Parts: sequence; structure tokens; C-alpha cells
Amino acid sequence: MSAFNERTELIQTVLKMNAMGINQGTSGNAAVRVRDGFLITPSGMAYEDITAEDIVLKRPDGSYESPNGLRKPSSEWRFHEDIFANRPEVNAIVHTHGKAVMTIACMQKDIPPFHYMIGITGGSTIRCASYETFATQELSTVALKALENRKACLLANHGQIAVGGNLKQALSMAMEVETLCDVYWRTLVAGGPVILSQDQMDQALAKFNKGYGSGKAFITENKD
Repeated sequence: MSAFNERTELIQTVLKMNAMGINQGTSGNAAVRVRDGFLITPSGMAYEDITAEDIVLKRPDGSYESPNGLRKPSSEWRFHEDIFANRPEVNAIVHTHGKAVMTIACMQKDIPPFHYMIGITGGSTIRCASYETFATQELSTVALKALENRKACLLANHGQIAVGGNLKQALSMAMEVETLCDVYWRTLVAGGPVILSQDQMDQALAKFNKGYGSGKAFITENKD
């Protein structure tokens, strides 16, 4: 079986998503880039039932296969494929339906710079992609736009996408976004947060760009 270690890590990642409370059930998915394309979790399977033979290899030519010949790729394979094709620095993608993320995504608004850790996603806001039906090319298109110069975005009335140089980075980013969404809705309930100025965010972004967290190689310098 090719890329056995990557298949195993992919299973461990989606199991952690649920264990960490940033996803539940069979919702969400994850993918990792490999030499022949990318590996992605199968459609409609409970994470605890997935084995390495269930992980699906999706190739650039559109074909796919699982070692056991039984599985189809996650229904959201389109945005995984498009992100990998357009973001060469991205090697892993995590998609979650966390409660806090879904709460803010249902507001269909970008998250403003209410906390400096917004900067870890690559800019002064976390964008929310406009609503499109799940598992469609239209969703992939708006997601790719929302992720421009970013490492995470919300999907309106849906969830989030987080990316990284590896699965550990992508999962960590997804956890950070879930936490930020949780705190943000609490501030909204309490009357609304104090928003940081662009100058304050520029200072935070400068520190992130120098190598805080996941490393300078995966921090963008965009301020939009």
C-alpha cells in the first residue's frame, strides 16, 4: 500500500478533530498531498471505522481509488483539489463543522480583528466565503477566494477550512479558529468586542511574519 504513514496520520487527524470537540460525527474531512495527487478521507464513513485501506487517493487526472476498492472520496473533494492546485505551499487541509465555527459562519460575516491571534491566519480578518451548496464547484470557487493569502476561512452557514504545511499545522490552525470563534460570539453576546486598529494588527502580523507559531515559511505578509 502506498503512503501508508500518510494514510495513518490522516485517520489520526480526523479522529483528533472529533476528540478535540472541533467536529462531530461524520461531518468534516481532511486531505494530505502525496506524490501521485492527494489522499482524502472517504465519503460517509464514521472516523473510528476508517482503516488505511479506506483512504482514497485522488489523482490530478480526476481518477480515484482506495486500496480496498470500496470507497469514494469525500463529497467535498473539489475544494481540496483546487486548494492543492493553487497553493503549492499547502500540503494538508482540514475541514470542520465545529459549533463555534458554525455559529459565526451562520452570520455570514468576516471576523474582525477583535484579538491579535486573528493574525495567525495570515491577515487582519478571517474571511467568510459566501454561501454555496456543499460539495459543489461553486463552493470550491468561493472558498479559494476567501483563502487568498490566508491559512483559514469560514464557509457561510457551513463550517471552516484550515490549511497547513502538514496535517499537524492544519489541525492546529483549525483549533485556533474554533477558539477564536468561540470567544468572538461570547463578546457579541456581552455587547461586542473592542476592535484592534490596523496599526496594532500590523505590529502583530510583523511578529507572526518573523516566525511565531508555525514558522515564517508558512506565514503570509498580506494585511488585507
